[in-house]
Amino acid sequence: MAFDPTVSGPDRRLRRARAGATASLATGVASGLFLPAVGLTREPSGLRVALGAVGLAAVAVVLAVALYATVTPDVAERVRRRCRVAFAAVAVLSVPLVAPVAAGAWPTWAWLGAAVVGAVPLVARARMVVPVAAATLPVAAAVATATGTPVGRSLVISGGVGLGIAAVNGFQVWFWELLVQAGRGQIAQASLAAAQERLRFAGDVHDLLGHHLTVIALKAELAARLAATDAERAGREAAEAQRLAATALTELRRTVHGYRRVDLAEQVAAVGQVLRSSGVRCTVVPPAGELPAEAAAQLAAVLREAGTNVLRHSRAGWCRIEIDQEAEVARMTVTNDGAGAAGAPDRHSYGLRGLAERLAAAGGELRTYREDGVFTVEATVPTAS
Repeated sequence: MAFDPTVSGPDRRLRRARAGATASLATGVASGLFLPAVGLTREPSGLRVALGAVGLAAVAVVLAVALYATVTPDVAERVRRRCRVAFAAVAVLSVPLVAPVAAGAWPTWAWLGAAVVGAVPLVARARMVVPVAAATLPVAAAVATATGTPVGRSLVISGGVGLGIAAVNGFQVWFWELLVQAGRGQIAQASLAAAQERLRFAGDVHDLLGHHLTVIALKAELAARLAATDAERAGREAAEAQRLAATALTELRRTVHGYRRVDLAEQVAAVGQVLRSSGVRCTVVPPAGELPAEAAAQLAAVLREAGTNVLRHSRAGWCRIEIDQEAEVARMTVTNDGAGAAGAPDRHSYGLRGLAERLAAAGGELRTYREDGVFTVEATVPTAS
């Protein structure tokens, strides 16, 4: 199932988490490459500086692509494979390019080796960290021996520091993947609920129409056989088939009407759950009794629009949904904070304007107002028949 964390829905929170994960991992990658870059400032040879810069730039480019692939869940697997191949290639290429930089004055390649080990969680599974570290240590020792750098120091940098960076990066990647899986789980759960409801409705329709259609078919077949020998009885059978068809149509309409009937309590609970899942503290005050079906349908439409506005047009920290009934009027009030001058929908909003017209046609009224960063939608509908 495709999942795009860059779109709205469940979400803005995941979109923010992606931005945070990207910034955190990018900071770690940049920090890992900073210390090898220090060696460039201590190298007197211009040629070695240029070659070292090329090696570091190649590693940086590959890690940038790998980071993007890591925080983008639906990147094709072939892109990830190419990242792994490119990562291995630039790691090997960095040895002749970077190792001679600041020889004896700064453990340039040892720090780059630490960056390579630390970046493994971005391009491969966490279990590959130890094998990569084991392969990096002999190279670090050989480079240290060739450049006159203390071998022990190089091993500690490439191995110890590298494993520490890998642990931090691995935890962040694991946590990001956990968030993505949770988002996919929410989408799958919603799809499953919709599929189950469709199956339930299909079963109801099948049970309702199956018997009627079977009898109608038998009656029509009998009428056709009797038409030539007993026209009067054939007419009665045809009339009975017609009556059964009309009855089936009436029952089907009743079933569909019941299926479409709005349960305001369920709507309020659903909107409250969505708001809470988006980080909005939501308080719900339900009506004392059950509202008439027509009034409930009108208020449910307002509730859906108001809930959408809270998510889209504000930075709400809290929301209060209150429904009460008095005399022959039902009133629903939806209030939320975080409504800036340009953040909340104004009274000319198409959605609210359409709802106002709909409520007016039903004898109700819709009012909206904003005060001190608090936005309120108040809807009233008649409850009398």
